[in-house]
Amino acid sequence: MKQKMFIILGIIIVLFIALYFVVDLKNEQAIGDKDNPYGKDRLDQATIDQLDNPNYQNQIIPDDLDEKLENGEDMFIYFYHPECPHCQELTPRLVPLAQEMGVDMKKVNLLEFEDGWDTYGIESTPTLVYYENGEEVDRVNGAQPNELFRDFFNEYVVNSKESDEEAS
Repeated sequence: MKQKMFIILGIIIVLFIALYFVVDLKNEQAIGDKDNPYGKDRLDQATIDQLDNPNYQNQIIPDDLDEKLENGEDMFIYFYHPECPHCQELTPRLVPLAQEMGVDMKKVNLLEFEDGWDTYGIESTPTLVYYENGEEVDRVNGAQPNELFRDFFNEYVVNSKESDEEAS
């Protein structure tokens, strides 16, 4: 009886190990088959699930973001976490709104780049931040109504265009 129990336990352990390797191989193939904007070999499953989703394109990695901020660029950055229910609710509303308004809104995935929480002072997700001349000017926290985001974009897109015209 004891021998049968050890055999069954051994089979279960082998099956779990095999399952782990099959899932790992599947994830590696998923990353390899798609454009991976994160510059990482290993991605969390929640991120892999979003690789083909048009709402999660236009990613920026922290190194590129830091460089742009150091160069004094104006930009909208959307900080989100793929497993955050508020982000999952807001993103399908916010991304089309930004596109409709002609706003180039970059996205930072805080699941893949956890240092971003501290580096950019993010206390909760989702958070939309506007940077002007490389410095934070304003932010919106949470899954707010579309009208608030429309006003936010209008305020800073108009200011940005006026600044560009004055510089010309």
